[in-house]
Amino acid sequence: MSIGPIMIDLEGTSLSEEEKELIKHPLVGGIIFFARNFESVAQIQALVKSIHANTNQTILTCVDQEGGRVQRFREGFTRLPPMAVLGSLYSEDRDNALSVATELGWLMAAELVAFGIDISFAPVLDLDFGVSQVIGDRAFSARAEEVVALAGAFIKGMRQAGMASTGKHFPGHGWVAADSHLDIPVDERCLDDIEAQDLVPFASLMQQGLDALMPAHVIYRQVDDRPAGFSPYWIGQRLRREM
Repeated sequence: MSIGPIMIDLEGTSLSEEEKELIKHPLVGGIIFFARNFESVAQIQALVKSIHANTNQTILTCVDQEGGRVQRFREGFTRLPPMAVLGSLYSEDRDNALSVATELGWLMAAELVAFGIDISFAPVLDLDFGVSQVIGDRAFSARAEEVVALAGAFIKGMRQAGMASTGKHFPGHGWVAADSHLDIPVDERCLDDIEAQDLVPFASLMQQGLDALMPAHVIYRQVDDRPAGFSPYWIGQRLRREM
């Protein structure tokens, strides 16, 4: 069954009459939940059921539930640490860090799946260069090889719980200081630098079966003058044809 290409959000904790009609539109294939849409586990479960009861279409229900600062559902859900905690643990005890990463990936996904949520947009594959506050401790590490190992373990846990993975923010958000929710950051590095660092986790985890990607709302000026998600180079050539 085909799924509509547009993902929408909702105003509150239940469907309005207008939203009940909107989710029936054939172009709508997903809903992303934010903190404003959540009051309790019972409420979010009821909201998910209401969404599916009001349309015969396939609607994916999604949320950003990475852990740390980016965890939209909190009360009644396990408070997950920022992924940088795993990077710190990795430097002390590699095997333990990988085991914990798998367990956290499973826990995050299993809790959401239990309440009817299809996808959490995770994990973050950006590198923490110490520049971007909006990324910061959301990243596993500043080292690409550590991100590959830890994110791979986290994805393994997600899959064990029955959830697909979404790597973000392609091709890498960690070098720019501006917050792309409020501005359009510009990364001035050359393509060779991006390939040698930021692209490594994406390329490696694609080879391991990464399920989906979220592009960065960043302009990489020496490559293209459009943000990555609207770039024929990054999406058309680099991602779809080459990677």
